[in-house]
Amino acid sequence: MVQAKKQFGQNFLIDQGVINSIISSFSPSPNDSVLEIGPGHGALTFPLLETLDILNIVEIDRDLISKYKSLNSPKINIYESDILKFDLDQLPKPLRIIGNLPYNISSPILFHILKSKDNIKDMLFMFQYEVAERITAKPNSKAFGRLSVMMQTFFDTEILIHVPPESFEPAPKIDSAVVYFKPKLNFELKNFVKFEELVKLSFSQRRKTLKNCLKSILTQVDTAIDLSLRAEQLEINDYLTLLKDYERLN
Repeated sequence: MVQAKKQFGQNFLIDQGVINSIISSFSPSPNDSVLEIGPGHGALTFPLLETLDILNIVEIDRDLISKYKSLNSPKINIYESDILKFDLDQLPKPLRIIGNLPYNISSPILFHILKSKDNIKDMLFMFQYEVAERITAKPNSKAFGRLSVMMQTFFDTEILIHVPPESFEPAPKIDSAVVYFKPKLNFELKNFVKFEELVKLSFSQRRKTLKNCLKSILTQVDTAIDLSLRAEQLEINDYLTLLKDYERLN
């Protein structure tokens, strides 16, 4: 068996009850276009293959890649790549994505996936519990931040399963959680790059007010949003209003 590698943030899922719950929640259909990120030893891969006609997997670990190649399965498309450099748009649409994400790069993976958000049907991921809380956090909480705003603008997010350390090998020192992402229907944001910039600036200095954080792009005379507030005090719709105000100036 391939050993977990620290540089890839690997913790392999071994709890059959959790595996069954994840597959049941994801509920694959035979002709779904599915991508699994970091299949590991196949805890989710093999149950998915029982239903799917084709499963796309992206993996960076050469030892694990060799393992899947040795199966010679016509049902597995193997992409040897760093997920942060992988072009999701090359896969059939609409795309469903699943995975036990490496904890050390889970947030960067989500920001990378956002670039292909319009082609995604849904997603189901395992995270460190703290990250799951940040993804699903509500305003006026310590967990509410840039990740919360960026994901909740485009997806409805929900923590489905709380997963203890002993469900993995090696066991991490923290709890984990499975989060489900469903794209918001009939929602289109034309200027994603400017929105990303706006949100990043807003949370660049959490203790300071938006007046300080956004002074390079917006002042109080440009918006009805109260810039004496801090970034975590705003609702998602407030950020969309700020974007419109920002766009009007440029």
